[in-house]
Amino acid sequence: MHGAHHRDPAGDATLTEVADGVHAYVQPPGGWCLNNAGVIHDGGHSALVDTAATEARARGLRAAALRLAPRPPRAVVSTHFHGDHTYGNCLFPEALVIGHERTRSMVLAAGKHMAGLWPEVCWGDIDITPPQLTFRDRTTLHVGDVRAEIVHIGPAAHTTDDTVVWLPDQRVLFTGDLVMNGVTPFCAMGSVSGSLDALDRLRALGADTVVPGHGPVGGPGLLDANQAYFRYVRDLAADGAAAGLAPLELARTAGPGPYAGLLDPERLLPNLHRAYAEQQGREPGAPLDIGALFEEMSLYRGGRPACAA
Repeated sequence: MHGAHHRDPAGDATLTEVADGVHAYVQPPGGWCLNNAGVIHDGGHSALVDTAATEARARGLRAAALRLAPRPPRAVVSTHFHGDHTYGNCLFPEALVIGHERTRSMVLAAGKHMAGLWPEVCWGDIDITPPQLTFRDRTTLHVGDVRAEIVHIGPAAHTTDDTVVWLPDQRVLFTGDLVMNGVTPFCAMGSVSGSLDALDRLRALGADTVVPGHGPVGGPGLLDANQAYFRYVRDLAADGAAAGLAPLELARTAGPGPYAGLLDPERLLPNLHRAYAEQQGREPGAPLDIGALFEEMSLYRGGRPACAA
């Protein structure tokens, strides 16, 4: 029955059926490193959309997938390179890891960088496992009779390697971190303008069910909510730059405004840095000093962002 929930015995994750043969694996509440994944299964075969940040959480996902299909997943689609979506790839040695060509190079370049940001987290035995099969624009994965369209959404939105998984027959869209629900969006490695464009592209698909990268499953209204946030950041940055305010000063003055109720509101600061960079003519996705932004974000927050992985 669609909408049925099963508690994950390995932790606090929930496995929710969103269409026949399609489940969302949601790790609440969805803040830093608590990402969502997907399980697609048909005819005894299965595939995953993303994995999880730690060995323990990836083992929980593996157990959940094996409750749905008798054999381990034969494919894992990585929606982008961030460790909370890819560190768990190594727990699925039977699977072919699929991702955008930039995802492979970026996974290898990043290594265990995310683990270095939060050394207090028990990451477990993680072996960095990048995509083994890459694509440039789009490709199709067939899981039994379920057709999954794997599409690169570029050039720069959440990151520069964003990929979505679209199930046209089921009208289900796995967005990766292009979409959040109840969690502050984040575009420090991509762009504000590209995020707005990406959300337009996703809306044109006509999804009934949207599985965000973090937070509860929703409908197409999530696209509108995320787009409204990025418009807020764009306009706030324009006003702040006109007033001669630096991003940190602007963030302290304005605060999260109408988005104070979202998790991880400190992401406003790096998002403003990205908006300022775009206003100054830098290319969307042009590298920013993420380490420096993380430290400044910690200063703005009054402490290191909380990671519950």
